[in-house]
Amino acid sequence: MASSPAPKKASKHPIPFPGPWRGAVFCRSLNCGLTLQVLVPIANGTEPMEAAIIVDVLRRAGAEVSVASVEPAAAQVAAAWGVKLVADALLDDVAEADFDLISLPGGMPGASTFRDSKVLENMVKNHADKGKLYAAVCAAPAVALGGWGLLNGLKATCHPSFMDKLPSEVKAVESRVQIDGKCVTSRGPGTTMEYSVVLVEQLYGKEKADEVAGPMVMPSQHGAEFSMKELNSTSWNVGADPQILVPIANGTEEMEAIMIIDILRRAKANVVVASLERTLEIVASRNVKMVADVLLDDALKQQYDLILLPGGLGGAQAYAKSDELIGFIKKQAEANKLYGAICASPAIALEPHGLLKGKKATSYPAMWNKLADQSECKNRVVVDGNLITSQGPGTSMEFSLAVVEKLFGRERALELAKTMVFV
Repeated sequence: MASSPAPKKASKHPIPFPGPWRGAVFCRSLNCGLTLQVLVPIANGTEPMEAAIIVDVLRRAGAEVSVASVEPAAAQVAAAWGVKLVADALLDDVAEADFDLISLPGGMPGASTFRDSKVLENMVKNHADKGKLYAAVCAAPAVALGGWGLLNGLKATCHPSFMDKLPSEVKAVESRVQIDGKCVTSRGPGTTMEYSVVLVEQLYGKEKADEVAGPMVMPSQHGAEFSMKELNSTSWNVGADPQILVPIANGTEEMEAIMIIDILRRAKANVVVASLERTLEIVASRNVKMVADVLLDDALKQQYDLILLPGGLGGAQAYAKSDELIGFIKKQAEANKLYGAICASPAIALEPHGLLKGKKATSYPAMWNKLADQSECKNRVVVDGNLITSQGPGTSMEFSLAVVEKLFGRERALELAKTMVFV
């Protein structure tokens, strides 16, 4: 792979989109026509939001991403918050492969499993010795990269609760994303989309990074407090243990689905993930493999306080075609119970079935023209009585936090946002 040498100067990278980007940029236009190889390891306890966002964003850029399980002889991993992911390969199977980037998601004990894997340690050390790009987020910079000595003498960041675990040889900084030479580090789930876009810039250049970032509807100012546009305000107080249904299908947007599931489980809601396919395992829009808790038929045997549809064109179309699911949501709406959707799903699944009638809503911007009432569609999150809608992957965290705020209060939502380093 042809590449230009990276400058040695460290650069702070707090707001990667929009605005001028600084830092070491690898390959730039030289790689714009190439398929670059990326390794994303996963393990039991890996933070699923971080893993899914990294994989999804880099695949949007055109990289060939190998998701490799570090668990012995097990492709399926039990990620944090009860999310089950299936790797493309076992780490041993790709140990001799050559990658352009190795990016470690965080989460515990996933980061500890990375640190203790001699195979992964040797791979990352050999990769770094060749002057290639390596990166980590959340706990992984301190636990894995720091533990292997790969941050010594560099500026680096990590999750706030792990800052004191960074070795003394590391120049610890509190940037949301930090670049130093060939190493990129970041802080948590709430910074992972920024971090992933930075990785795209490092591999392909700023033009490609902007091209990837734009359609994701990322916040204009990272780290700012979140809000929602609320009309016809009503109480969403359904008790301390809300029952929430999140359907998934082949083509569901994995970032959206996993952020919704992860964040609501962090808030102590009981989230049931139901597959519309014949199997529990689905292949999401960017080929991330997720495993549902139950099949839809079994899920529909009980009642829910809230039903939330992730987006993704294929997933939204599957929801729209499911008479069972749509009928269930109609009964939910008729009983004035809570429901919502994000990205393509408001326009593709709800609108055609009359589930937005008399309601203000938003959707993925390219689908605003499918909404009968477009008067509030420019808002990133819209709550109208018992309905909540939002725009896309870059608004998924705001959407999920708005649900938390309505169910549990602003204080709980802010607490989670700070824990995830979203604000």
